[in-house]
Amino acid sequence: MIAIVDYGMGNIRSVEKGFIKVGAEVRITSDPKVIADAKGIVLPGVGAFKDCMRNLDKLDLIELITKEVQKGKPFLGICLGLQLLFTESEEFGACKGMDLFKGKVVKFRFDSGQSSGPLKIPHMGWNNARFIRRPPIMEEIPDNSYFYFVHSFYVVPEDEGIVATRTDYGVDFVSMVWKDNIFATQFHPEKSQQLGLKILKGFNKFVSKC
Repeated sequence: MIAIVDYGMGNIRSVEKGFIKVGAEVRITSDPKVIADAKGIVLPGVGAFKDCMRNLDKLDLIELITKEVQKGKPFLGICLGLQLLFTESEEFGACKGMDLFKGKVVKFRFDSGQSSGPLKIPHMGWNNARFIRRPPIMEEIPDNSYFYFVHSFYVVPEDEGIVATRTDYGVDFVSMVWKDNIFATQFHPEKSQQLGLKILKGFNKFVSKC
């Protein structure tokens, strides 16, 4: 069973439906025991970084998720679920993250001097992701495939070795990271049609082998 963490924010039902479509057994939960017993963890998210960390803290889930991931349990972070893995975010002032990866979460900043004019924030809609390293859950995904994004902030890892894909939106930003059992995307697989479902299927396959 894969636990989809419910901390009161995010598009949890669409993530659940996506996993069900690919034949995965999933459960939406905020119960620490269920999360500890699960074979994999999914942390989706839409909203403010600080609010999410506060909600996870109230549910006593930060330390639990960190320990389970560090023990090698497969983990998939989606959008805000990617950003929370890092040391801190500058959203609404500095806010500490889970610090599983060293680095910061910063806001897109554009100026009117760009050739195409200032780009809109949030970055919303379809954009391509090019592989820097191909994670095992992306075996069926062609390079430069398009996925659905909606975000105003992006991660800047200290370790370039964890970068799986990059995407251009005025800046060349990190759109996916991968290290061992940890996978996290800035884009939304559950909103990215068939290719997104293939990623969820790939994660489920990875979990089943662990």
